[in-house]
Amino acid sequence: MRVGIISEQSLTAEALSRTILLRSAHEIHWVANSATTAVDLCAAKTPDVVLMAPPFVAMDGVDVTRRIMSGSPCPILIVTEHLGINTTFVLDALGVGALGAVDLLGFDGTDPSAGTTTLLAKMDTISRLMGEKVNGGNGKVPSVTAPRDACLVAIGASAGGPAAIATILRALPSDFPGSIVIVQHVGAEFVPGMASWLGDQSGRRVDVAVEGDRPTRTRTLVAGATGHLTFKGSTRLGYTAEPLDSAYCPSVDVFFRSVARCWRGQAIGVVLTGMGRDGAAGLKALRDKGHHTIAQDEATSVVYGMPKAAAALDAAIDVLPLDRIAERLLELAESPVVRQEKE
Repeated sequence: MRVGIISEQSLTAEALSRTILLRSAHEIHWVANSATTAVDLCAAKTPDVVLMAPPFVAMDGVDVTRRIMSGSPCPILIVTEHLGINTTFVLDALGVGALGAVDLLGFDGTDPSAGTTTLLAKMDTISRLMGEKVNGGNGKVPSVTAPRDACLVAIGASAGGPAAIATILRALPSDFPGSIVIVQHVGAEFVPGMASWLGDQSGRRVDVAVEGDRPTRTRTLVAGATGHLTFKGSTRLGYTAEPLDSAYCPSVDVFFRSVARCWRGQAIGVVLTGMGRDGAAGLKALRDKGHHTIAQDEATSVVYGMPKAAAALDAAIDVLPLDRIAERLLELAESPVVRQEKE
């Protein structure tokens, strides 16, 4: 992959360059020593991935991310020290399109036991996402009996997702007649902070799902990142390590398919902004099972990857702008359910 590096610290840029060149498949496309230069270089010579190491003098990292994603979109990895105390900044950057973050603490670009391994693993994930194919699966899911008084909203998102999810949660009434479970692509170290941030943004109670949890109307649940969130029965949630080869953990596809397989009530699947195709096949499984499905439209998606893949599979019944999704969820949750499974 062609890699662009943004850092105003020459030692950091050098360490990142050394790390990238440990893999013969990667090349340094350019190195920018200022945020302004980086935005211009992205427009003139768009790389396959950007490694961004804030802080910057001229603008903050969130603004840099926003400008790159609006002018010449490409995957952006935030590389910074002390991720634990920079959670809000990272979530804001993810909200405008960054794909993930790597901790620079103790990183020197040579020690494979330190940040080098993590960074290269993130790069491998991005490479896989750029080359992966749409896989609709076999569409076979077991039959279930569905009482009409249990509504579950299953949401999947990646780059740009936190802000999109917060927009939806804010717009839903406090007495929304359904439970909500979210799978957002984010590193394990950010999940608790993201749950807290979403709660602050929406005024709702948002918790990280734990083994044995049940979806309820009083708690919005967010998948942890130590495994794939899945239903392990008709109402109980849990985690599984399979599939091991998934580009993302947690996987939206894994969760959506488990909803199609196990959930006995009404389900509404929602795929929001994000890179790659995770969630498209799972959304198709939900639609084939007779559940309602929604994909965010291109105009309001920060990254039109996951929703586009869902549309390509004819997985989404509704393709909606972000500001219409909460309204549609409320309409569906309050309406009688008539499920028609595809043969």
